[in-house]
This record gives sequence, structure tokens and C-alpha cells, in this order.
Amino acid sequence: MSANLGARLAELPDLLAGHLLLTVTALAIGITISIPLGIAASRSRRLRGPALTAASLIQTVPSMALLALMVPLLGGMIGFIPAFVALTLYSMLPVLRNTVTGILEIDPAMTEAARGVGMTDIQSLSYVELPLAAPFIIAGVRTATVWVVGMATLSTPVGAPSLGNYIFFGLQTRNWVAVVFGCVVAALLAIALDALIRLLETAARRRSPLRGAVAGGGLALLLAFGMWPIAGGERARTVATSSRHEVAVEMDGGRRPLAGRSLTVGSKGFTEQYVLADLLGLRLEWAGAHVDRRPNMGSTILFDALRSGSVDVSIDYTGTVWTTVMGRSEPLERTAMFIEVAAYLRAEHGVLTLGQLGFENAYALAMDRGRAAALRVRSIADLARVDEGLTIASDPEFFGRPEWVRVRAAYGLDAVHTRGMDSTFMYGAVRDGEVDIITAYTTDGRIAAFDLVVLEDPYQALPPYDAILLLSPDAGAEPEVVATLRPLVNAISADMMRTANLMVDLDGVEVAEAAAWLVDRISQPGR
Repeated sequence: MSANLGARLAELPDLLAGHLLLTVTALAIGITISIPLGIAASRSRRLRGPALTAASLIQTVPSMALLALMVPLLGGMIGFIPAFVALTLYSMLPVLRNTVTGILEIDPAMTEAARGVGMTDIQSLSYVELPLAAPFIIAGVRTATVWVVGMATLSTPVGAPSLGNYIFFGLQTRNWVAVVFGCVVAALLAIALDALIRLLETAARRRSPLRGAVAGGGLALLLAFGMWPIAGGERARTVATSSRHEVAVEMDGGRRPLAGRSLTVGSKGFTEQYVLADLLGLRLEWAGAHVDRRPNMGSTILFDALRSGSVDVSIDYTGTVWTTVMGRSEPLERTAMFIEVAAYLRAEHGVLTLGQLGFENAYALAMDRGRAAALRVRSIADLARVDEGLTIASDPEFFGRPEWVRVRAAYGLDAVHTRGMDSTFMYGAVRDGEVDIITAYTTDGRIAAFDLVVLEDPYQALPPYDAILLLSPDAGAEPEVVATLRPLVNAISADMMRTANLMVDLDGVEVAEAAAWLVDRISQPGR
């Protein structure tokens, strides 16, 4: 077995349990709400229209957007709760619609016969209508199950561990084993749940206690496994991080100023953030803390979680805070921007900026070297005079940010076509000529590896992006947390970060190994 596959299997119990807990509880609550609501709607035209319309409207919202909206609506809360609420809402339409349809399509002669023999409305519902409508209702439950299992893989960006962790992580680090592994396990889970529900349906129709017991036992076993992170996950996570403890203890002598403290490290969805989050985790685990890592979060979701205390520690960038959080469009000189950002975060949100890590990871426009030479392009300003239509690719977040508006206006790039693309694929796309320009990250090792040229920015339209270490209001008030993380301030050079990123992106090294390499370089800077 390869080391890569072995690492994925080691992560499976936690991630599968998290996925199951989300899926089963959301389905259970969704069904509990939808069937009674469907029964009531089948008997009331006034309720039927609004109920079905509301459920249908929820379905029109893209699942990722619905999940992301839950974070600000719940006050910056991340993790299980926002994902659970979104999944519950998403599960309701097929069950609600099929319940209404199943009851309304019953032959009126059957309900008339029930009333003719003296049945009450409740008796008619229990003994005639629901049994006849059961195939429709079960079909709705099975549809909802498949939807929810699939949507649960998208809960990773809101901080809820799931099988989506494999997919998001694998895409960003070009680890296709992780991507395929996550997809296969999610598909198998959907098939297993669908089979158990179908078995329950068969048992009810044929009145088979044995089939019912098997199906019920299977569902109970899955639910119990889903509850495992709450009951026993602490021990499993401790075992999984024991090797990291050994690295950190050897580095700093073995003191435990944070013994018994639980801290959450949040990170965004690209390689550098994975490595830095693991580095932060190593420092905190050395100090005795139990660390919960929440990867793949968007910029605004991560910041909302940090200021609300759902995340204790994260790495962000001055330019991101300047434009996304502060809403400023005019960039400043690097030092001045850092001072203003730190002062704003402390005054407005209580977030402590512990310091700069020592490197800048800025947005920069990059082209294939041969393509740039053929078009005689050296700076962003040269792009405006190129007659042929050019295409620029970037992560979708960039094209909605103020710096793109500023770059486009400053250099007259209105004729340049934009193409949203996951950062995993941008570098290969510009190297292979599928796009002309990308918004590269300056600490990404693929710039040199793919022989790309970074275009000059003579008008300095792109702001500085110094990496900064942020602590939530509660974590920033704890001297032990501050003292544990302070050695990371100004400890990482751009070359060090670029090498660590390259190790993961092109050499196939695990994120934990790249983080351990940074630990070694920080503790022995002369090496």
C-alpha cells in the first residue's frame, strides 16, 4: 500500500464519522419536519402553495452558497451547526413534495370507503392514506438521502469535517488519490444508505420483521458511528497527532503551558494555508493544547469565525484584510498598511495581529515566458497594446475583489476576457496555452517550475500581501497562546515558504512533512 493511500485511510474514521453525523441527523430532522408539513399541506390549499414554494426556493440556491450563508446568519459560527441547518433545509423539498403528491393521488374512492366504515380523519390517514402514499414518500426520502450525502461533501469550507476534506485538499495539492478516494467513499455511503432505506420499505410492505431488524440495525450502526467523534474522537485525534508532538517537544524542550486547552486553527483552501495551519498546530500541540484544524475556508468565512471566536488562530494577508474586510481600494506602502490593518482589527473586532511571518504572498499577473516574449510583454501596462484577445484566469474570488477593479482600470484591461478557475489548474492552463495570463501567488513554487514570468506592476495597483498571524479576541488575551506563537513572527522567508509549497504541489510530499521541514528550518535558521 502506498504511503499516500495509507494516510488517506488513517483519516477515514474521523471524516466518515463527521460526514455520517451530518447526513443522518439532517435527514432525520428534515423528514421529521417534512412529512407532517406535507400531510397538513395536502389538506390545506392555503398552506400547500407557500410550503412547496418555500422549499423549492431553497433548492434554487446553489448548495455552496446556502452553506456559506449560514455562517454570517448564525453570527460567525462554523462547523457542524451551519452545515446541519443548510443540509436540513436542502433535504426537505423531495420529502415534502412526495408526501403531498402521494396523498393527493390516492383514489378518492378509498378515502370515501374509509369514511363510509366510520373511520375518523386520523384513522383514515393512519390506516389508508399513509400506507398507500408510502411508496411516494419513501422515494422522496431516498432522493433526499442522495442529495444530502453529496451536499455534505461541500460542508468543508464552513468548517465541518466531512469526506469533502479529501476532495478540497486533493484538488488544491494535486493529490488525485485523495480526490478519488473521497468521491468513492461518498458514493459508497450514498449507495449504502439508499439500500438500507429500500430494505426498510420492503420490510414494511411485506411485513417482514427480519428485514426491518436488519435495516434498522444498519441505520443504528451508521448513526452510532456518526456519533463517534463526540463520544470517542478525542482519543483518536490524540493518537493521530502523537508523532507531531514528538517533533515539537524535541524542538522546544517539552514544556506544556497550554496543557488541557482546546484551540481551533482555521485556514483557507490552498497549499500554503494548509502548511502554515499545520505549523501553527505543531507549535500549539507542543505547548500541550488539543488542536482542531479547520481547513478550506473562504476568506470572509474564516474572518467571521475568527472574530466570533469559532476559530482561535489563523494566517491572513494584509492585502486581503485591507480590501475584503476593511473595504479599502487604494493600496498603501507595506509598513503603513500593516500598521493600519493591525490597528483596525484590534479596534473594530478585538482581533490581535501578533505580527508578520516574514514573507509576502501577493497576487501577481504571470505569463508563460515564451508567450510573453512573443507578445513583447514585460509589464501589466504592455497588455493593453496587444491586439489579439487575451484571457486571464484566476480563482473566482479575485474577480470580485477591489484590486481587480483597480488593475483593470489602471491599465485599461477592459478587453481582457476573465475566466474563473480553481488555483490548482491555473498554472498548468497558462503553461499549456489554454489561457494567456493568470493571477499567480508570488510564493508559489510553480512559477519557477513552469517557467512563468511575473509581469511588473509599474502603477503598484496590486496591494501588498504580507502574511500576518491573527488571534481571536479570547486567544489574544491569553499570554500562554501569545508566547507559544510569537517565535513564528518574522521567522519564515519567502524562499522557505516557496520551497515548502513546492514540496507539496510538485514533489508530492504530505503537508505534515512540509510543515515539519519548516519547523526544522525555523529552529535551525543557519541550515
